[in-house]
Amino acid sequence: MPIASFLHDGHARLGKVAGDRIIDLSVAAPDLPGDVIAFLEAGEAAREALRAVGEPADAVLPLADVKLLAPVTNPQKFLGIGMNYREHAAEAQQAGVETPPYQLWFNKQVSCIAGPYDEIELPRVSEQLDYEAELAVVIGRRCRHVAVEDARSVIGGYMVVNDVSVRDWQRRTPTHTLGKSFDTHGPIGPWLVLDDEIEDPHALELRMFVNGEQRQFGRTGEMIHNIFEQISYLSTVMTLMPGDILATGTPSGVGAASTPPRWLKAGDIARVEITGIGHIENRVVAEPA
Repeated sequence: MPIASFLHDGHARLGKVAGDRIIDLSVAAPDLPGDVIAFLEAGEAAREALRAVGEPADAVLPLADVKLLAPVTNPQKFLGIGMNYREHAAEAQQAGVETPPYQLWFNKQVSCIAGPYDEIELPRVSEQLDYEAELAVVIGRRCRHVAVEDARSVIGGYMVVNDVSVRDWQRRTPTHTLGKSFDTHGPIGPWLVLDDEIEDPHALELRMFVNGEQRQFGRTGEMIHNIFEQISYLSTVMTLMPGDILATGTPSGVGAASTPPRWLKAGDIARVEITGIGHIENRVVAEPA
């Protein structure tokens, strides 16, 4: 029962995904909120209403006829954790980057968010454009000081994310923020799979392809700090809000770890797949003048 943001006839709408169809909720369930964050804020009542939505003929559209948008466009926070897969931490160590003793978090400014099939821009100021296949967790309700054992109760759902990184700009500051926040460098989607649709978020497989060649493969169970530990750690510091995005780390195989480095270039197609969630696919283009 994924929920998607989509564009049809010039209007952005919310839809319930059903196989190769999408049900326009503005028609099938007009009382439901019109965006994902408002839907999450509405809580269990909205989820129950979504489950009850059928497929009235006037509300059903072929997925192929709509443009899928970023499921969440205006979160308060977009945070990423660094070196959270063992093999990725090991390849970073080979490059002289020590594995941190604590969870290493950085900001991706929300202006980097892009849709699941939007273009990724190769910046004019750098050629060191890299990819990172990741599972994104979306917070479902306002929370603070969440115990590890209670963390799943605050998850709204899951998405695919490519934590696109400009490595030389990332290295300019220990916060990593600038190198993680170029416009278009946060493609997410293709929709939000609600938490109750995923039996175990630590039993998913991630794959990263560039021009059809697999560059990364990993399982979410290989995280050093699991999802629930991440939520508990962050909520010790800050209030997490509905729609906040947590990028939970990437497996080994990033372009920077190759010899020589394998940077993304204009014309490349970067595709991230996660079992049970779906895929996003983005073409790299030169930043417009």
